[in-house]
Amino acid sequence: MKQEIDKKHRILVLGASGFIGEAIYKELCSYFKTYGTYRTNNYSFDKNQHYFQYDIEEEDIFETLDIIKPTVIVSALRGNFSAQIIAHAHICEYIVANNTKLLFLSSANVFDAYSKFPSYELDKTLSHSIYGHFKIKIENMLLRISKKQVAIIRLPMVFGAQSPRIKEIKAFLKEGLPIKVFPNLIMNVTTDTKVTQQIHYIINRNKSGIFHLGSNDLVHHNDFIKEIIETLGKFKPFFINVYTTNEERYLAVLAKNNKLPKHLQLQSEEIFKELEV
Repeated sequence: MKQEIDKKHRILVLGASGFIGEAIYKELCSYFKTYGTYRTNNYSFDKNQHYFQYDIEEEDIFETLDIIKPTVIVSALRGNFSAQIIAHAHICEYIVANNTKLLFLSSANVFDAYSKFPSYELDKTLSHSIYGHFKIKIENMLLRISKKQVAIIRLPMVFGAQSPRIKEIKAFLKEGLPIKVFPNLIMNVTTDTKVTQQIHYIINRNKSGIFHLGSNDLVHHNDFIKEIIETLGKFKPFFINVYTTNEERYLAVLAKNNKLPKHLQLQSEEIFKELEV
């Protein structure tokens, strides 16, 4: 029996043609009136009347927002950082004027200047990377809005059977190319499957604030990648060890203040089950 659509929400997924954005759209579309944006011409998206073409560098997001009139916006946008900052400034204006809610997908990189410890929701952000700086800029913009209207979702590395990271590993294995691993990097991880379930819950329960949606446990990057390859099949991979520091460094977002229910939490080993062949 088809799930009845919840009519109280009109959801717009910005960047719904990307890996995570499309996974979020597919998770939500059976339950809510859900729309998505895509940038490049694609026959399958062109034919879907719930997908709208939106070029972040050429078009103003207001046009799409005025057509769809969403009650919830999920931003999984990618592309030019300056254009994204302008787009999110306009989204902020829209959500304040229309009492709309925004879920913004951020990154563990907002903490990449800290290397001694994992990071929690209320820790001060600080980054040495351009990507981290960009995410912090948008986060700070959102923190000036009513807390009830915003959910900042910080993600670690995202894996999954169809993820770009797994596809790249498979391609490198096939071509016999060396795979870079970071022996000193301690991180947590997640999957597209779990992230989409968590986002569904946040929308359904009208949750707000800052969420760290990574696994509860920590892993070393090199060990984790090697275990992924063992799960994928019998290969004899080549590795290049990359040392960015002489000491171990953390890039992990752990939940302390905004924990989700147990069934929505994740252990890193669950990722291997999704990849088993």
